Amino acid sequence: MADTTCFILHPGQCCRATFVRRDKRFTVEAVALDGPDAGRTVLAHTNNTGSMLGLLRPGATALLSPAASPGRKLPYTLEALELDGRFVGVNTLMPNRMLRRAWETRALPELAGYDTFRAEARTGESRLDARLDGPGGTLWVECKNVTMVEDEVACFPDAVTERGHKHLRELMALAKTGARVALFFLVQRTDGRCFGPADVVDPVYAGLFCEALDRGVEAWPLVAEVDQSGVRLAQRLRVVRP
Repeated sequence: MADTTCFILHPGQCCRATFVRRDKRFTVEAVALDGPDAGRTVLAHTNNTGSMLGLLRPGATALLSPAASPGRKLPYTLEALELDGRFVGVNTLMPNRMLRRAWETRALPELAGYDTFRAEARTGESRLDARLDGPGGTLWVECKNVTMVEDEVACFPDAVTERGHKHLRELMALAKTGARVALFFLVQRTDGRCFGPADVVDPVYAGLFCEALDRGVEAWPLVAEVDQSGVRLAQRLRVVRP
């Protein structure tokens, strides 16, 4: 189990809002419920390019964080959406931040023994989310955000992801050289009892995921508890295959 002291605050003071609609791929519309824009319709940036299947429900409560720069075109960022009384984190930068935080706080035993952490590390013609180095060698990690649960199984992806196919092939190629490689799945909801690839959504990804496990790629699915203050790393989920 992860160390529950591994916690990341949302940037700024989050406000609650009522979700209205996804206006464009990177924009959502909501009505602020509190904060300086209470009662007003606001636009928020979302970095989640997936479908956010089952979450984009008009009337759902959303958590919006204020933009770090007052002059940014969109004044808020979508952090989470409420589903059945629980917040589901949809900010896709959180897995990368949480992985680094877990390394800094020694919250994950898999990260022990690595002295340096490099984000967006280049390998060949591509970049992976993290490279860790230590006396025992190098560890490559790719991070993914998980927001879908079906029949108590946390699933990834929620839409067909060619980029995800590419990452799995890259990780398998690295594993073939003898390097240690892993996938860190941050499950930003608490109603999943296990984790598996979403074969109904993307059968190609599911097949590559299972092949990657057979070729030595590690999979670390960990639950994140999300509230208005931030995100806390919680328990690990077991991995199941389709």
